[in-house]
Amino acid sequence: MTISSYLRRPLLRKVPEVTIYFWIVKLLTTALGESTSDYLVQRLNPYVAVLVGLVCFAIAIAIQFRVRRYIAWVYWLAVSMVAVFGTMAADVLHNALGVPYIASVLFFGTALAVVFSVWYKTERTLSIHSINTPRRELFYWATVLTTFALGTAAGDLAAYSAGLGFLSAGILFAVIFAVPAVAWWRFRLHPIVAFWAAYIMTRPLGASFADWTGKSLRSGGLGWGDLPVSIVLVILIASIVGYLSLSRADAAKS
Repeated sequence: MTISSYLRRPLLRKVPEVTIYFWIVKLLTTALGESTSDYLVQRLNPYVAVLVGLVCFAIAIAIQFRVRRYIAWVYWLAVSMVAVFGTMAADVLHNALGVPYIASVLFFGTALAVVFSVWYKTERTLSIHSINTPRRELFYWATVLTTFALGTAAGDLAAYSAGLGFLSAGILFAVIFAVPAVAWWRFRLHPIVAFWAAYIMTRPLGASFADWTGKSLRSGGLGWGDLPVSIVLVILIASIVGYLSLSRADAAKS
């Protein structure tokens, strides 16, 4: 089999149905990515932490590409590892290389636009319901990774550079997150546009509340600690994904 024929081979849908469960788990994974990334970067050498994140991300993605249909724990493990590694990638640009948050937002925003452009030019669709070939899945995960990095930079820009703090930034992103849903429901915004607009906002929304609960009182948080927050989030995600695995309430339709 050639690479070209492999990339076009038909698969069953590899992503879940977009239900309330999807958005809940997605928000929890974004928060997990923030708290876990911060904990690892603070406890390890930042470059070692990024390498660990990259390895875990690569393993999770490899498992996801190996299966031929949507499997809840496989898919959400991949999303969780994307969250951790995508957060690290954006944080390292600022913390280790000194890149301003606004520059990171512009860079990752441009990268996302390029991914969307190439994806649409190649496949003529950006629909999550069309992820049924390896090539489309490659575009999908490239988009997911880029949205995480962009959302991380945007969240930090609002909380730190704009001086909003974690809670105010979280409330702001919650409002922005709701806008596409309202626009789709009341004003018939194209569903694909609404989906990706909301999807991008899940990252800074979840991360802002993760920082608010985990960071110290002096930093404007509740002081619970990044590790305890991560543990609670892992338990919540595992519980919901376990339910989805058994009930198949979000099983992708072929």
